[in-house]
Amino acid sequence: MIRVLLVDDQALIRGGFRALLENEADIEVVADAANGERGVALAIEHRPDVALIDIQMPVMDGIEATRLIAGDERLSGVHVVILTNYGLDEYVFNALRAGACGFMVKDTEPADLLQGVRVAARGDALLSPAITRRLIGEYVTRRRAEPAPEGLEALTNREREVTALVARGLSNAEIADRMVISPTTAKTHVSRAMTKLRARDRAQLVVFAYESGLVTPHRG
Repeated sequence: MIRVLLVDDQALIRGGFRALLENEADIEVVADAANGERGVALAIEHRPDVALIDIQMPVMDGIEATRLIAGDERLSGVHVVILTNYGLDEYVFNALRAGACGFMVKDTEPADLLQGVRVAARGDALLSPAITRRLIGEYVTRRRAEPAPEGLEALTNREREVTALVARGLSNAEIADRMVISPTTAKTHVSRAMTKLRARDRAQLVVFAYESGLVTPHRG
């Protein structure tokens, strides 16, 4: 059973999402909240598998709520998916930097929302290669004056290669084919890279790969 927390300041949105999600045999909505502060408290109380969090709310927005959840060791199993009306924008990018595993627009098709919840619950990133390139091209390149994040030197050559392939949107199976290794070995390299970089999920590897310069929009 996938346990979901809904956080959105619009009651109609929460009600609609709850009705859709609870119609599925493998999904349960454990709680909902109208602002990020309450959402964080409920995440601590219920420890959901997935938290669907609106990006703009009163009291505390989705970016700060994501940062608090991602920074709490007790909530390491909570996968945050950002909900937005506007599609890809700098708020979404900042939410991914804060620890979200991906994002969905609120007017997404019901089947896509359900699939997104299941993907997030598995710990996979909700970032397609096309979205990743656009995301990085528009926002990461603006930050070249900022120091590159630390950690690249801790990775082995294999782990760097795997991280770069993750950033390009490849799955573990595709990485295994590309590197001529077993899927289990590919998964191990990904897991070790995530551990060394303290990345919660694959989305964090994507952001790190571009911000560190390991992959660039032109080469990625």
